[in-house]
Amino acid sequence: MKKDVLIVAHYTSDLESRWSIRFNYLAELLAKNSFHVELVTSSFSHFQKKERDPILSDNCEYKITYIPEPGYSKKVSFKRLYSHSVMSRNLKQYLKDRYKPDVVYCAVPSLQVATVAAEYAKKNSIPFVIDVQDLWPEAFKMLFRVPLIKDIVFRPMEKRANYVYSLADQIIAVSKTYADRAAANNSKCKKPLVIFLGTDLKTFDKLSEESILDEKPGDEIWLAYVGTLGHSYDLTSVIDALKASKDKGFNNIRFIVMGDGPLGRYFQKYAETQGTLATFTGRIDYGKMAGILKVCDIAVNPISKGASQSIINKHADYAAAGLPVLSTQECPEYQELVNKYEMGFNCKNNDPNDLADKLLLLVQDENLRKNMALNSRRLAEERFDRSRTYGAILETIEDVLLNKT
Repeated sequence: MKKDVLIVAHYTSDLESRWSIRFNYLAELLAKNSFHVELVTSSFSHFQKKERDPILSDNCEYKITYIPEPGYSKKVSFKRLYSHSVMSRNLKQYLKDRYKPDVVYCAVPSLQVATVAAEYAKKNSIPFVIDVQDLWPEAFKMLFRVPLIKDIVFRPMEKRANYVYSLADQIIAVSKTYADRAAANNSKCKKPLVIFLGTDLKTFDKLSEESILDEKPGDEIWLAYVGTLGHSYDLTSVIDALKASKDKGFNNIRFIVMGDGPLGRYFQKYAETQGTLATFTGRIDYGKMAGILKVCDIAVNPISKGASQSIINKHADYAAAGLPVLSTQECPEYQELVNKYEMGFNCKNNDPNDLADKLLLLVQDENLRKNMALNSRRLAEERFDRSRTYGAILETIEDVLLNKT
């Protein structure tokens, strides 16, 4: 008889690109390995900020259930917290009427939804596995400049996070940094599992070849950025570094920015003011992004000072594309990867001159650029390829079920 795995994940992909998000990919992997899988997620698309179309789930190999959520327009807002609260209440009602699964696999965050899943598992003596994707409230604290105020505001959220971590029978996380944070509040899980978000290299390569860009000027060096245009990413320093490079006579470096966010217009205007070569594509589909990345020369990972990010999606995409990386990220875990694989340079945070110096090292030395590109792709094959790494998640779920019996 097939074992029943209930995946609770507040944030999942829009189904037309369901392979690209961790939990959709994992649900499909489990279904292909003889598990009965139900993925419970929100009716609201966090990425597109609109209601999902449930018809898109008809061709999945697993069941998808959409829990009603009213939605919100801003990433950080009281309306978002209210929206989460409504979804958590609706989830609680849904689980009350659902038959008991053999294991609950839950994404963290959001914390309100994860709390409902954790208490449901505890009440019904069901093994509870968490998968830590981000650290809340740490991810939001950098937006508040006054330490005392932010500690008071976020203390309830921190207690909720610690409570969810404490109830897990097994901890999985997208980085060691996140795994250690969760394990510090858990007495049951002795060996957390670290599995990077990653990507499916076979799919990435196929999509990038299908969408390869053939209109890049031969005399330009393209510096790529992929992701949110928000406060956690210091694109201002990148633009300043490009301005410094231009002032030294390097007029052929183009900044390719793929993504959108609350600071999109500001960054675009700033690039124009500084007179740098920059192309802002806005939000584009994953295949087109992969095709553009493959023809870029260098990638930049400009994480703002104090940000909580650890190993994130763009790391996998840059490595899959085989790009040397200029990183300002303070997280030691990613810095160690950059150094170990010799696939780029760690730069001083919020220091455009240091960033410019290391950018020009790569611009002027084609052999160095090519060698670091090869090392970056090797990192993707060894640590970011889901077809190789996600098997460990499957084994962990099997072990949890075995210990249950």
